[in-house]
Amino acid sequence: MGFFGLVSLDKIDHIILKALLEDGRASFSAIARETKLTDVAIKKRVESLKRRGVIAGISVDMNYKALGYENPIFVQIRSEVSKHKDIIKKLNEMDFVLELYQILGEYNLIAKLIVPNLETAEKFINQLGLIDGVIDLKTMVVLSELKKSVTLPTKTLQNKI
Repeated sequence: MGFFGLVSLDKIDHIILKALLEDGRASFSAIARETKLTDVAIKKRVESLKRRGVIAGISVDMNYKALGYENPIFVQIRSEVSKHKDIIKKLNEMDFVLELYQILGEYNLIAKLIVPNLETAEKFINQLGLIDGVIDLKTMVVLSELKKSVTLPTKTLQNKI
């Protein structure tokens, strides 16, 4: 572990992460060719990155539009401090809530929703407002995705190499 609990990564780790971010199914042998290491060495490196918490998992980046869902909706939630944990528990159990973050500012939670249509969104957001302890909601419907990165910031990579 490095400074403040950060994991230190070398050039090979960055190449592995870059390959897996671009294609989660990238083979160890393909990464090995790029790094001039063996498949076994890459496998051990990936296992080490998992153990150290750098790789939490490898997942599919779903295109929800292709499955008939609307663009994501972000809902900022202001809640009573005394009921905050209960609200988080309820939100974590709801199907349409894909992501949930605790934030600083006027609102203390932000949820990313995915719904099949705006009528469902309206009903679901009304349900959110009825949760005991929710003081206020602010809804933002995504019109279009302008940037979604699947790489490490370039500066981070340059500083490490």
